[in-house]
Amino acid sequence: MSIINQFFSYDRNNVFAKILRNELSANIVYKDNKILAFHDINPIASTHILVIPNGEYIDYCDFLSKASSDDICHYFSTINSMVKQFKLDQSGFKLVTHNGKGGGQEIPHFHTHIISNQKIESNQIRKLSQINIF
Repeated sequence: MSIINQFFSYDRNNVFAKILRNELSANIVYKDNKILAFHDINPIASTHILVIPNGEYIDYCDFLSKASSDDICHYFSTINSMVKQFKLDQSGFKLVTHNGKGGGQEIPHFHTHIISNQKIESNQIRKLSQINIF
């Protein structure tokens, strides 16, 4: 069994699924038929964007094992586009993906945080390990 089974199955009522279905609002910065990117509502940096695939992928391992090569490439290319759009390639940035409950993942929908480079205080390091949009 892989780390995927820590969540057992995809929860269609998770917060990201609700955002994808427009049941919850988000400050969207990018949207296409495969990906949604939006500002985190509790940012830990001046720029803190969440990127999520539209498909029902529990975590990183699930995404890599089930998504097509084209979808995987598109996902990471979109992250690169977001980095350039927000000029983070000029100042530095962090990409954070928590994988599984043991890795600090709380929402069972694969997502990546794009976080601008800034000094993170010790209390924010704890927040980084517990990133959540709510």
